[in-house]
Amino acid sequence: MVEETQGNGGVSSGDVQVVEPAVIKRAVGAAAIGNITEWYDFGVYGYLATTIQKVFFTDLPASAGQIATFGVFAVSFLIRPFGGLIFGPLGDRIGRKRVLSLTVIVMALGTFGLGVIPSYGAIGLAAPTLVLLARLVQGISTGGEYGNAMTFIAEYAPDRRRGFFGSWLEFGTLTGYAFGATIATVLSAVLSDEQLLTWGWRLPFLLALPLGAVGLYLRRRLEESPAFAQLQEKEKAQQRVQSFGAELKAVFTKYWPAMVLCAGLVLTWNVANYMLTSYMPTYLTETLPAHHTGISKTASEILQIVVLVLLMVVITFIGRLSDKVGRRPVVMVGCVGLIVLSLPAVLLVRTGGTTATFFGLLIMGLVLVLFSAILPATLPALFPTRIRAGGLSIAFNISVSLFGGTTATVMSALVSATGDLNWPAWYLMIAGAIGAGCIYFVRESARKPLPGSAPREE
Repeated sequence: MVEETQGNGGVSSGDVQVVEPAVIKRAVGAAAIGNITEWYDFGVYGYLATTIQKVFFTDLPASAGQIATFGVFAVSFLIRPFGGLIFGPLGDRIGRKRVLSLTVIVMALGTFGLGVIPSYGAIGLAAPTLVLLARLVQGISTGGEYGNAMTFIAEYAPDRRRGFFGSWLEFGTLTGYAFGATIATVLSAVLSDEQLLTWGWRLPFLLALPLGAVGLYLRRRLEESPAFAQLQEKEKAQQRVQSFGAELKAVFTKYWPAMVLCAGLVLTWNVANYMLTSYMPTYLTETLPAHHTGISKTASEILQIVVLVLLMVVITFIGRLSDKVGRRPVVMVGCVGLIVLSLPAVLLVRTGGTTATFFGLLIMGLVLVLFSAILPATLPALFPTRIRAGGLSIAFNISVSLFGGTTATVMSALVSATGDLNWPAWYLMIAGAIGAGCIYFVRESARKPLPGSAPREE
């Protein structure tokens, strides 16, 4: 007779854990809403950057004000590794659910706080200082959010459908960015410059608080992930609890090969990501017009949103595909796509005009989605349950901070220094080569249990 026990949203039947489909869907939705909140802020800030510059950096010349505006934005990326160091190992100590409940509300409070800061004209230098503080809060919370969210979904999902359920995390990313960008674009279109400058820009930031409240509600209703709950029961039975310092040391000493592979894949993924979402708008509306091509700011914003919506349509299908053919082949196709298609995509964008620009952006987006759909299921499988959230959060955030968040800055500097408008393509090709080298050494994880976890079924 097989003993079965109910708990943590599922049933354990011998060595196989069975989770109810409804519980899995709630877990995926609760995890994804944190990404919606994070990327909602990214979209709003990016699309309202010019207005934010006028509100908080009015004492600076235009060029210096722009640098300050994006510099403050970049601070949240620089601080993210510290968030990963704090909240990642904490997720391995007190549970993924508790950390995710904390990070989603802190992230929402940081975005909301930015929306209530008085202007420079009202409180002087204290205004940009408070903006900087809000961005630091956002960066710390975001550093702990994504690694724990990836871990949470991966540990809930059944082995044969982990790619499909993991892709919903990045569906949340695309939803958040498109939602924030759309709201910012609509406000810019329907409000006068004065209305936008005085109060209109604040509205989308204030909306982050109810988004965070919804996320907190959804996350608090869930049980801890079955894999982590099983680990806790095992350690309790053995009366063995590893110290925080020992776990952190193990991440860098015992599991450094997994850290390197994770960081390399994240580099490839996020260079492609931030090239499309962060640098391309500037490239289209500022860099190319100086060379007599490019398109208008409004056209660029609309095309960006359209591409993101199309990616939302296909991303879960690609995640499902990886459950059938494997993660490694799909990711390798993405890497080869960056190497082969980046130059044609950039040349299309350089051609100018709405049609050519759209197809250039679409090519970039379709290559990007091969990483976005697959890696949320691939990266957690690099680490065992005991240090999964910590290892994943630390490697992910260090790589994003060094390479993803700096993409726009590096591109601007390289194009300006060399005059070569094809640098975005060269950069993407280099990233693709790094990703191909990393995925070659990654073991296939599709339809297999996570390391340190029992097999999982629906």
